[in-house]
Amino acid sequence: MFLIDTHTHLYSSQFDEDREEMVQRAFDAGVKQMLLPNIDLESIHGMKDLVAAHPDAMYPMMGLHPCSVKADFQEVLATLKAEFDNGEYIAVGEMGMDLYWDKTFLEEQKEAFRIQIEWAKEKGLPVVLHVRDAFDETLSLLDELNDGRLTGVFHCFTGTEEQAKHIDAYGGFYFGIGGVVTFKNGGVDKVLPSIDRSKIILETDSPYLAPKPHRGKRNESAYTQLVAQRSADVLEMSIDELAELTTANAQRLFNI
Repeated sequence: MFLIDTHTHLYSSQFDEDREEMVQRAFDAGVKQMLLPNIDLESIHGMKDLVAAHPDAMYPMMGLHPCSVKADFQEVLATLKAEFDNGEYIAVGEMGMDLYWDKTFLEEQKEAFRIQIEWAKEKGLPVVLHVRDAFDETLSLLDELNDGRLTGVFHCFTGTEEQAKHIDAYGGFYFGIGGVVTFKNGGVDKVLPSIDRSKIILETDSPYLAPKPHRGKRNESAYTQLVAQRSADVLEMSIDELAELTTANAQRLFNI
């Protein structure tokens, strides 16, 4: 089985004690490739170290997480763009909108969103979108900015069937399915059957959002297999069929 964890923060300090063992567990579980979204200026070094250690398995992205957008976001984005221009990255991300914790920097989040969308258009790369308590704001921005050149993924998709249809109408966006699909009241399992199967990819968002039976504990990339099994059950497919489908989808979106 060949699975891809399309969104995992393996550079997190939560893995400092057993990072290489955790990576090996992922390989042993059939997770052959792991895609690493950047968060801020501090996460770059650890992300690049992982890619250097596992060049055939780890792929980096470059972006600014919405929760890291503060008053100095323009300066931070300028530094990230210089890194972006001098490196090899598969996507712009993790970027997006998050109004769950704090709405103080709503306008700054919107402007950071617009700037990073332009990076994606400039480089012909997909965007990896974080959306929490901000679907209306995000879709409004994409309605404004989408010009047929944009592709990307709504990472850890937890939207409604109506929102999924809105996203699908853009044509180039995929849906990242993670541990929430295993939650009893998560709702993703109800929406998943309505999503175009050619637009489904798998992720963990490690170390966050661990699937059952590990919910509430540290997540890791090996658990992509649990996400795959639950998704396969929901879609009435074998796990091997689901793995083949989602791996091909991820390889197409990220050109890997």
